[in-house]
Amino acid sequence: MTEKLTELRCKEIINVCDGARLGFIRDMEIDTESGCICSIIVPERTGLRSIFFKCGEIIIPWNCISKIGEDLILVEIKNCRREHHNRREKKWKF
Repeated sequence: MTEKLTELRCKEIINVCDGARLGFIRDMEIDTESGCICSIIVPERTGLRSIFFKCGEIIIPWNCISKIGEDLILVEIKNCRREHHNRREKKWKF
């Protein structure tokens, strides 16, 4: 199966463990030596304030992706902890 980045960015990401809607892909981390995708990056949903302030991001390792469907990307994330880097930027580790 091959997909273009523009096609992947249009698919909503859902966590199958809790049914949470995580959003849409903003960016990807790619291993430049192998050409493989290491993780996908989704902006953290924080409501209206995300329009005015830089918000954190959710980094989802590629091996957490369960299924890429026609409209959705299903991920399996059981445990996560939030890491604070500064007041406005937050990162999630899985």
